[in-house]
Amino acid sequence: MFDRDRNQPDRYQGPPSSGAPAPYGPLPGAHPGGLVINGERVNAMPREGFLTMSFVWMFVALLVSAAAAYFTWASPRVLQFVAEYYLGLIIAELALVFIIQLGINRIGAMVGLALLFVYALLNGLTIGVLVYAFMATGQVSAVVSSFLGASAIFGAAALFGFVTRRDLTSLGGILFMGLIGLIVMSFVQIFFFGDSSTFNLIIGFVGVVIFTGLTAYWVQMLKNGNMPGIRDPQAASVIGALSLYVLFVALFTSLLRIFGGSRD
Repeated sequence: MFDRDRNQPDRYQGPPSSGAPAPYGPLPGAHPGGLVINGERVNAMPREGFLTMSFVWMFVALLVSAAAAYFTWASPRVLQFVAEYYLGLIIAELALVFIIQLGINRIGAMVGLALLFVYALLNGLTIGVLVYAFMATGQVSAVVSSFLGASAIFGAAALFGFVTRRDLTSLGGILFMGLIGLIVMSFVQIFFFGDSSTFNLIIGFVGVVIFTGLTAYWVQMLKNGNMPGIRDPQAASVIGALSLYVLFVALFTSLLRIFGGSRD
């Protein structure tokens, strides 16, 4: 009476074993491959939720930056303070990026998210001074065009990274090498070609190409849950949000070089 067909699935214990030990299946909505952690797959990373939360935190960070930029424009004292300590604020921003990326496993997702918003606040202050300089010289259209252009390019690149079936892993290595070259070019401009509008345009166009490709690359990485070395899915979402935020701002500033430089 208590015997059952061994080939029939047990509704309490799940489907019959196929010879491989698999006591736990993926969670509902989980990515088929899971999250990559130190070379292993973890089936606890919801595919849609992981990517969605990365974008949600990115947009919240952008709102924080927009509010900080507006506060900078509205307050002459804040504007003067940021302009006076501009370099120090940039260094603080870079330090926060390294702390979040390298220490996310130790500080945890909540602390990392808080630091992301602090970074977005400081970045909004420095971008506010930059945008104010453009607007003060009558280049309002350059700022608007740069923002709309960055939004369109970022959205198109993100969509491509989400829908494409092509593996962009190899492309990511090339783009990161290009990013290093772009940083070197930026330092060369600062020390040797500070007044060269042509050099400024070149950096702007190269930056747009590199950051567009990196946006597609990162979105595909987030979609696949491929975040090696990160122990917590929520922490991985914070790193994803930070990466997307930095790429959007980088696209915006690159386009500012192009639209602003073309009016010199």
